[in-house]
Formats: sequence, structure tokens, C-alpha cells
Amino acid sequence: MLRLLLNFGLFVSVTAFFSPSYAQAPASTASLDQRLIDVLRTHSFEGKEGQKLQARLERDLDTKRVELGRSLFFDKILAVGNDNTCSGCHAPLQAFGDSQSIAIGVQNNNKVGPDRAGPRNMRRTPGLLNIAFYPRLMWNTRFNALSDDPFDGSKGFEFPNPENTNKFAAFDEYVRHLLVAQGHMPPTEFQEMAGFGNTEGKSFRVSRLNGAPVQIRSEQVNALARVMNSQKTMATNFTASSSAPAVASPLPDADSTGTINEPVRRAVLGRLHESSGYRRAFQEAFPEIKDRSDINFAHVGAAIAEFEISLNFADAPIDQFARGNRNALTDEEKRGALIFFGSGKCVSCHAVQGSAREMFSDFRNHAIGVPPLLSSTHNMPDGNFKGPNKNEDFGREDITNSQVDRYQFRTSPLRNVSLQPTFFHNGAYTKLDDAIRHHLNAEQSLRSYDRAKAGVAADIDQMGPIDPVAAAIDPLLKAPINLKADEFADLVAFVKNGLTDKRATGVELCKQIPGFVLSGIPMHEFQGCAPN
Repeated sequence: MLRLLLNFGLFVSVTAFFSPSYAQAPASTASLDQRLIDVLRTHSFEGKEGQKLQARLERDLDTKRVELGRSLFFDKILAVGNDNTCSGCHAPLQAFGDSQSIAIGVQNNNKVGPDRAGPRNMRRTPGLLNIAFYPRLMWNTRFNALSDDPFDGSKGFEFPNPENTNKFAAFDEYVRHLLVAQGHMPPTEFQEMAGFGNTEGKSFRVSRLNGAPVQIRSEQVNALARVMNSQKTMATNFTASSSAPAVASPLPDADSTGTINEPVRRAVLGRLHESSGYRRAFQEAFPEIKDRSDINFAHVGAAIAEFEISLNFADAPIDQFARGNRNALTDEEKRGALIFFGSGKCVSCHAVQGSAREMFSDFRNHAIGVPPLLSSTHNMPDGNFKGPNKNEDFGREDITNSQVDRYQFRTSPLRNVSLQPTFFHNGAYTKLDDAIRHHLNAEQSLRSYDRAKAGVAADIDQMGPIDPVAAAIDPLLKAPINLKADEFADLVAFVKNGLTDKRATGVELCKQIPGFVLSGIPMHEFQGCAPN
């Protein structure tokens, strides 16, 4: 009854997309096949990465840890305020990515899907399918495997302050994969899971700003009431089911580091220790655990990571073609693949070689002129948005403190990208065609952007300054690219269909939702998925 689950964006960068001289005359199927075979060989693309999971782990998946991790992923017990879960933002039906353009975390209406409502976060939640293969995580790559390999903990893992490189050091007994370290973080984020109880007027250092301080004001603490007062229609989306159970815990005070990271982890462990269901499950998954006091947060991270690692959906038509099935792609998709890998140079950033490991991302940060959207309903503490009017997302600069990195975001992995309802770090576009078209003339797309035409929600109603975002666009995207209609259609077909694992259907992804969680706390309502 339990199975598994676990954003992204799209084309966080790309080089010149197309060549006007491409495919002057239709090629025969045989010619298309051979050309694509040669191109894939040039890029060392074998279509076998998804088949290497157990080899990369150097073991089989641990089914007991997978099921424990699944329960934790869907359980409000990890949120001390009891109103959100990992699955609240990583929606199963949306490929374990966001159902929104910009995430809604705490103070939500208990729905996961298009009707989710509440104050918004800062960015869109990345998707989780195939995340086991990613060497750098988050939109500003603030979680990194120092070996450049998520499966290799021999050099440890680099996180922002206060974790830095000390918390997840080399050769840790449990933290052997980047996802185990990352699993320590969501419960400590105010707007994701921790909430704002007892924080008004206080200052905290936060990891997403590399330890820089933020001030919690009444706007964050009372964000839900503010949102509902300003949007009368929103009240209809809030029902009695959104009320948190009475077992919510108080948010602890910061420790000597000025952060709540460790205090929140201790509070979450206390909640788990009190659950007989979790005590038994942890003992079965980790034989060294003899009683409740033996459960530590590395066990929590390892269990959640095991579930996320199991979300292996990397067998798309392009993989099957590379392994010898020449009918896996249509002629249209093959022509689109030739543009992608060849004259379009998309693969320069949406890479497949080396540490990219066939995930269609270089996992580096680039500025591509994404329209700087934000919402007046956000609950981000003062200090997160930057600039003179506090309405700019500086991206990677938040971690490096270098203006060179301003407006840069990680290149989105493109596998299964067609399953996303929105694209880019802030969901600025809701159609895949529009997101691809943005790269053909990034500055024009930025300056002519229309929120209504793009299809974003009404409460995503503000934009930051345009000129500095335009000035920062990567030189590879500065020159407009002319593209014929049939060439554009070919490229879209390849990205939409050729990179999508056909197993990642709504039915299959909904199966990842457990029938219950071990705490007994009522789960979210997952729109579009029948109860398991």
C-alpha cells in the first residue's frame, strides 16, 4: 500500500538554440537514425544511467527504509506546526514538483494540486524524479557533493551556514549520499515546514541566505489572515480540514549559532520518539536502533533519501533509442534531438556527459532573463528579497555574496520536464512551448512578458526591475535566434516526448502516496489522485 515518491524548472540556461541552415530537405528515416546515433556517440550518451542505480549505490534499495521514508515524506510529524509535509510542495501528480508557479508551504489549505492556497514562498519547488543522480541541489545550488558525485561522500557535502562542510563531513556512517544530508533541511525552513510560531520581532540566521540574518515581522506570522483579507475568493479554498491537529509543537528558540536548525531537529525527533509506529519502523529499518533515544536525524535523512532515490524514472524514448530501439522516437522527435544535440547547442548547458550523467543539465548557475515574478501574498521574512525595493531575487548571489552571480539559477534537468505545470525558478511560464520560445530571444521575451498571457495565478501579481535582469543575460543568449515553425515544432516534440519516461503516468505517481502515515496524523488531500 505504500510506495514512493519524490523540481524542476526548465532551461535555467541554454545556448544558441537553432541554426537556420538545419535540415533543408527531409532526411530518410535511415539517415536520421544514423545521424542521431553518431551524435549520441559523440556525447557518450548510452541511455543507461537509470539502469545503474543499484551499481551506483553499491547495494540494492532497502525496502524497509523506502517505506519508512515514504511515510515520513507524507507525514506532518516533520513540521513542528503540523500544517505541511514534503509532499505538500513536492506534489506526486506533478512529478513530485510544484503544483504552483511559486510554492505555498506553511499556512496552506491542506490541498495538494491546482487548488492549493495560502501565502507563497519565494520560488517554485523543484521536481524529484531522478534526483538521486543530481550532484547539486536547489535553485541556487546551495547543497553540493564536494566529489561532484551525489553517491560519493568521500569528500563530504557542502551546505550553507551553519552546516557548512562540517555537519556532513567525509565518510559519515549514514550520510553517504547528498540526499541524506539534504533530508535534514526542510523541517528547519520557516516558510517550508517550520512555520512562524513565537517568532515575531525576532532575528534569525537562515541557511538559504548562507547564514545571513532575517527579521520576522507580523506580515509573516499573520500571512494567512492577510492573504484571505485581501482575496475574498481565497476564503472558499480554506475548509475545516486545513486545521492542524492539536499535537502541534512550539517552534523552539535559536541556539548559539543564531539558527533554529538543530533545535527544530531535536523537536522533530521528540515527536518521532513519542510515536510507537515510528519507533518500530526505525528499529526495523536500522537494526542498531534499540530504543527511542537511539533514533537521530541522520536516520531520518537516510530514510527519506532512500524513498527519493527509489523515484527512478530515467527510461525515456531517447534512452531506448540509444540502446538500439530505433522506433522509440518519431522522425519529428529525432529531428528535434539533432537540433538539441547539434546546431542548437542546447546540450552545452543541458548537458549529458561527465557529472551531468545523462540528466540534461550541467547543474551550474546561469542568468537567462527569466521575468522577475513575485507575489504580494508571500510570507518570506524581511531580508530574503533584495534590492532597493525588496522585490528582487538575487539567486546564486544569496549564497556567494558575489554580484557576478546575481540572477543566476541552476540549469534545470530536462528529464520528464513535460510533466511540470510551470517552468523556470518562479514558474513564469505555464506552457512548455513558451518556456522554450523564451530562449530564442530572451531579452525580448523578458521585456514583453505578460503575466495574464503566461497563465500564472492572479496573486502572482508583482515584478521586480527588468533592466538589470536583461543586462545580466548570459552572452550565449544575447543574440536572437531565427527558427522556422517546423524546426521549433521538432524541438518541442523532442523535449516534450523524447525526454519523458512513459512509466511516469498519473496513475503510477499517485500510487506513491501511502494509504496512511505512521503518526496517524491526517494527510493532505491530493487532488487528481484516488485514495490509496
